[in-house]
Amino acid sequence: MSRPPLRVLIADDERMVRTALRVILDAEPDLEVVAEAASGAEAVGLVRSLAPDVVLMDVRMPEIDGIRATEQILATMAEPPRIVVVTTFENDAYVYDALRAGASGFLLKRADADELIGAVRLVARGDSLLFPAAVRALAAAHTAAAAAPAPAWASRLTEREADVLRLMASGLSNHEISEHLGVGPQTVKTHVAGVLAKTGSRDRTQAVIAAYEGGFIMRKG
Repeated sequence: MSRPPLRVLIADDERMVRTALRVILDAEPDLEVVAEAASGAEAVGLVRSLAPDVVLMDVRMPEIDGIRATEQILATMAEPPRIVVVTTFENDAYVYDALRAGASGFLLKRADADELIGAVRLVARGDSLLFPAAVRALAAAHTAAAAAPAPAWASRLTEREADVLRLMASGLSNHEISEHLGVGPQTVKTHVAGVLAKTGSRDRTQAVIAAYEGGFIMRKG
């Protein structure tokens, strides 16, 4: 029995961008665009009424930008969708704010069709959409945090969980972490679950943000 298609909502103030994204996604049998929004406010309302699985959220929109829209969606829904913010530049300061707000990752507007489709599928299954180059940029922008006291949760991580968190912050997927550490995929999933629980994170992205803001990634111990 086949699974129903993943339901996607596109939020962008440019009609041409929305149309292009819809054409790409609707061509895939496992994806379905259920609505389009031209503003953050419209996106919030449509997400609440339609409950899509994934939202492609433009960062800069009128009325309510993508960051505030993400915050409102995650704060008011018991089972919110996965949100991918879409931006023009990977070093956009808005990207970090969006990730802190709870987005599962970000996608550049210049991404090709395969990257777009892969991103939707990736976040829908609970993974995060982080890229090593972007992660390094986030680290460079928050080096001051390295001098702060270690976060309380850091001492609760096992040695292997700490290793997994550092690798997550380097942009590695579960499969890549499995290969790097020489352990099975299920073992990695168990360690990731432990990291999320101990850092109080909703998903991998939130755990990485917590690691940077707490200075954990900058520490060797």
